[in-house]
Amino acid sequence: MKALILAAGVGTRLKPLTDNTPKALIRIGHYSLLEIVIRRMAGAGIKSMVINVHHFPEQIIDFLRSNNNFGLDISISDESGERLDTGGAIKKASPIFLGEETVLVHNIDILSNLNFHNLASYHEGKNALVTLAVKDRPTSRSLLVDGSGRLCGWECPDKNLSILTRDNRKGLKTTAFSGVYVFSTKLLDKFPEETVFGFIPWILDLASSEKILTWDQSPAFWYEAGRPDSIALAARSLSFDVDDPAFIRENS
Repeated sequence: MKALILAAGVGTRLKPLTDNTPKALIRIGHYSLLEIVIRRMAGAGIKSMVINVHHFPEQIIDFLRSNNNFGLDISISDESGERLDTGGAIKKASPIFLGEETVLVHNIDILSNLNFHNLASYHEGKNALVTLAVKDRPTSRSLLVDGSGRLCGWECPDKNLSILTRDNRKGLKTTAFSGVYVFSTKLLDKFPEETVFGFIPWILDLASSEKILTWDQSPAFWYEAGRPDSIALAARSLSFDVDDPAFIRENS
């Protein structure tokens, strides 16, 4: 299984921390967000990954070079000219995933010990096109799923917005997207013509005819390190063993 780390974000909500530093290199204690995700993947046996870059890309490339790519096969998908959004990032990097069955995608600002292999095994066992890790937690943007965990819509009550793949909302429950997911490389045949597009809108367009599932990551922990206060909370709440290369162990 190969992986894509989405690290091209500008980190607007993290200003002023990101005024001179890419979000991927913001630190939680002794470790950058990027190193945490890379080491989590390496600890799970994932040896090949792609990182997309945009904001201060040379800093990320220099960081990887100075650490000898952590002994892994790491490629860069360069979006320094234009950010391609989360769906466009997959489209640009897609040639690297040819020949794989399943690809793991991880947002750079997510800290969790969810089990990548359990997520992938569930996805493959259900023969899904995409499987999103989700968690029951407060969120301003909810996924709508049916009793089998199939994606049926999205809603943002604060903005009075909703998207449904069926006639009505009856019987659907809400859950929160964890920013980690896997997809079958069959998805690569279904790209829109655009080069810049979001992942969630794209798969919502597919969800009425394709099997897009959710997988509950509970009881694994989860933090979004996308704001200064959430960075501080994660630093206080998480304890990293600096001598352990897989210091955030997968939750079994």
